[in-house]
Amino acid sequence: MPQPLLQLHDATVIKDGRAVLDRLSLTLQQGEHTALLGPNGAGKSMLISLLTHHERAVPHADGTPAVRVFGSSRWDVTTLRGQLGIVSASLHQQFVAGNSEGRMTGRAAVLSAFFASHGILRYGHITSEMADRTAWALERTGAAHLADRLLHQMSGGEVRRVMLARVIVTGPRVLVLDEPTSGLDLAARFEFMQLVRQTVHDGTTLLLVTHHTEEIVPEIGRVILLKGGRVVGDGSPGEMLTGERLGSLFGLPVALDRAHTYVYARPETLT
Repeated sequence: MPQPLLQLHDATVIKDGRAVLDRLSLTLQQGEHTALLGPNGAGKSMLISLLTHHERAVPHADGTPAVRVFGSSRWDVTTLRGQLGIVSASLHQQFVAGNSEGRMTGRAAVLSAFFASHGILRYGHITSEMADRTAWALERTGAAHLADRLLHQMSGGEVRRVMLARVIVTGPRVLVLDEPTSGLDLAARFEFMQLVRQTVHDGTTLLLVTHHTEEIVPEIGRVILLKGGRVVGDGSPGEMLTGERLGSLFGLPVALDRAHTYVYARPETLT
C-alpha cells in the first residue's frame, strides 16, 4: 500500500499570534479523492503550505514529527514538485501579473514546469520529449489553440486551462486544487472542473480545497470539514453535505439544492 500523501499529528501552525491549525490530526491517502471544505480562515490553504514547506508546524517537545509527506518527515521540495501538481488562483496571478510572465505564451508557461520555475530558464535545454509532452498536455486540457497566445491576452478560464496543462505535463501522482475556480465565471468554472474530472480518471489522486460545495465532483469520496483550524466533520459527501452540518460550518442556516451528485448550498434566507 502506498504511503499516505499527508499525515498530521497534533499539528499546530501559529500566524500573527493565532493558531491557524490547532492540534490537527489528519491522514490523507493516495488514491482517495478528498475535498477540504470550510469557510475563509478555516486553515484549508495552510495544509497546502505545509505540503510545500511554505509554512512549518510547531515542533513537538518529544521530537515526534507533526507532519509527514509520502511517509517522510523530511522531504525535498524540488523533488516533491514532480509528485504534486498544484493549481491555485495565486499561481494564476503569479504568471499573469508578473512583469515578464504575463507576456509568456501558453506553451512557454507549460514548458516552465520542467524547470520548476515561473518562466523557462534561459540556460534550460528543451528536449523533444518536453516539447511532445507539452503539446500533449495542452491538447488534453483543450488548450492547444492557446499555445502561441500570450497569457495576458487570455481569459481567466483560458489561463486556468494552461495552468492545469502545466501541472499534468510532469505526470504528478497527486493533483492539488486550492480554490481553483476563484475569479472564473459560471461557464469557465464548469469547464475547468470537467477537465479536472478527466485528469482524475487518468489515475491522478485529487485533493480539492474549497468553500464551494458545487466544486465537489462525483469522483470525490471523502469530505473533510474544517473550521477554526480543526476538523469538525469527516466522512462521505452524503454524510457531510447536509444542511445541518453546513449551517454549523458556515454559521448560518443553509438550504441545499441537489442535481445528480452535485450539491448547491445557499443561505436559507434566499429561499
